[in-house]
Amino acid sequence: MKNNIDKKVFFEKYPFAVEEIENNNIDWNDLNEIYNDFMKSRENYETQAEFISNIVKSACNVHTVKARVKNTERLIEKIIRKTRDRKEKYGEEFKFTIENYKDEINDLIGIRAIHIFKQEWESIHEFILNTWKVTEMTANVREGDDTSRFEELGIQIHSRKSGYRSVHYLIEFYPTSQKVIAEIQVRTIFEEGYGEIDHQLRYSHKEIPKVLEANLLLFNRIAGSADEMASFINLLNDNLGSVKCEYNKVLKEKEEEIKLLKEKIYSFEKK
Repeated sequence: MKNNIDKKVFFEKYPFAVEEIENNNIDWNDLNEIYNDFMKSRENYETQAEFISNIVKSACNVHTVKARVKNTERLIEKIIRKTRDRKEKYGEEFKFTIENYKDEINDLIGIRAIHIFKQEWESIHEFILNTWKVTEMTANVREGDDTSRFEELGIQIHSRKSGYRSVHYLIEFYPTSQKVIAEIQVRTIFEEGYGEIDHQLRYSHKEIPKVLEANLLLFNRIAGSADEMASFINLLNDNLGSVKCEYNKVLKEKEEEIKLLKEKIYSFEKK
């Protein structure tokens, strides 16, 4: 049984879609076909999302993992929004269909791996590269961030005026004969907090009011400073641990020397 999209409700929620559909010659019947096809596929995608999520949880330094399958209505919204981009890439004849949308929309499965300290990212990065075939890597950074390590590792850099930070990986694998593409996002707890608030505001406003945008950037600086401070505290803790370990080692050596001296003195006195 087919479940067609309610046009009235959809256009009320995504008013920009009316103009995009008209300007890009999008066939509403194609959208309904994709909608129904993805509805039938959701259960399989949810199983695969859980499978990937459980593997990511085993990575060293991963604190929390979130998994989701794209909302069907949001998929249609994204297809409408991305059609112009694909026409520029492939030619004016391009259109999204049930045959190509799973290859063209890469975040049908989304996994988010959250870690605590910034320096922990690299071990998670290595884990992902060693576990799956990675077809694309993008580091979303704030303008002015140090990107040298990303450049060394050959990671594409996307500078975001919004201050959004997160490293994204597109992976592909074959749980069946059909290829599955998933997106894994890796970020710190502080980047996650900022990202969630930024995402919520951008989806609730067609254009973010200036006062909100200014305060979002201020919040981004605070979140970035908190990240740096957490990393410094962690480094300081490691250094203190090393100092304590070295102190205990030296103390033990001195105790051994004192013990040997006492034994020599005792032997000498017996003579």
